[in-house]
Amino acid sequence: MERSGAFKPTPVAYGELLNLSANSTDSNYTGETAEKSASVFAQASAAVFLSLLTCATALSNAFVIATIYQSQKLHTPANLLIGSLAVTDLLVSVLVMPVSAAYTISQTWTLGQVACDLWLSSDITCCTASILHLCVIALDRYWAITDAVGYSAKRTRGRAAAMIAGAWVIAISISVPPFFWRQVKADEEVTSCHVNQDHVFYTIYSTFGAFYIPTLLLVVLYGRIYVEARKRILKQSPQKPGKRLTSAHLITHSPGSVASTTSLTYGTAELTSYDGTTSVPANSQVKVTMSDALLEKKRISAARERKATKTLGIILGAYIVCWLPFFIYALLVPICTSCTFYPELFDLFTWLGYLNSLINPIIYTMSNEDFKQAFHKLMRFNSGHSVLQVFVNAQQLLYLSTLVLHRALSIFVSLLYGNNGLLMKREKETQRGRSPPWEIGDPLRGSA
Repeated sequence: MERSGAFKPTPVAYGELLNLSANSTDSNYTGETAEKSASVFAQASAAVFLSLLTCATALSNAFVIATIYQSQKLHTPANLLIGSLAVTDLLVSVLVMPVSAAYTISQTWTLGQVACDLWLSSDITCCTASILHLCVIALDRYWAITDAVGYSAKRTRGRAAAMIAGAWVIAISISVPPFFWRQVKADEEVTSCHVNQDHVFYTIYSTFGAFYIPTLLLVVLYGRIYVEARKRILKQSPQKPGKRLTSAHLITHSPGSVASTTSLTYGTAELTSYDGTTSVPANSQVKVTMSDALLEKKRISAARERKATKTLGIILGAYIVCWLPFFIYALLVPICTSCTFYPELFDLFTWLGYLNSLINPIIYTMSNEDFKQAFHKLMRFNSGHSVLQVFVNAQQLLYLSTLVLHRALSIFVSLLYGNNGLLMKREKETQRGRSPPWEIGDPLRGSA
């Protein structure tokens, strides 16, 4: 009996099995719910971060444009190139980054083929134009340093406009070819939006035209600018301390006589009197005039050249750090067929490249004294006009912040209520006969 009783299930044993099964089901649904909740939180956080990054990029470039527009001192051909760079980066923040943020968060393209084509062309064109603007600015700086006299007459607004137009023509020529081999039909449902990377020749053409060749040009120009600036600084440095003296007068006093004057010529260490003698009496006084205006002007000019070269180096370094990972990734995808590529890594490199559009205006604003003064003048509070201007700027900032918040909320709502949203998936599970998590004790909704 003990043996038979040992194998006979009892009501208590059945109850324990039922409780174990129910606890297992609850833990599975609870784990799935926690995982989905964490995913939604991560997506919402990413949406807010990308929206703030987009807003900061738009505002910083808009301030640079407004500063150049309102300051007559900044209306120069060189600053026209900087303003055009700010316009290009502003277009990146307005036309490219908002759509890219939505696509990065949702991982599904829902805007159709036409919008996909427009977005891709805007992305390639604006980002390439931004990179080429750095080349144009470096080329303008190189000519200004190596041929200061000759290039000053050629450095006109028309020449700057022609250089800007050339950058845009090259950028458009790189973005147009993908339209000629589009494989998706207009009426076909599109769930992803990316450039067709089956054409290896176009990948090489686009990556080298948009990044590798401009980067090589920037490195060469920056190296030449550094060498030329260093030569100018060494030439302007005084060779001897005595050369700093421009004029000196020796006033001699003797009892009962008129004071005589002795002059010191520039760059000499010998005192020569009007009567030709070189003796200096003990009761003499030397009055030295240190006329260093020319040398001071040269020192200021050299300091500006060093600062401009340093600024250009910072811009070049930031540009390479931001864009190099993306273009290495883009070049390897069609070439290395045996490699494993992760979409999350591609998104990270893409947004790292977009970050360069935020860095450019910050570098120019913080390193250029003319921009600093014009920016402070734009934002000062010592006149009614400036107060009104600040009010308008604040109103625009509030408006843009509202748009960014609206975009973030729209993305968050679409994550919950869209076709592939979390709540819609739960509704589909319910229709298939599977109980949603909150019917068995979802901690987010409470026990039923």
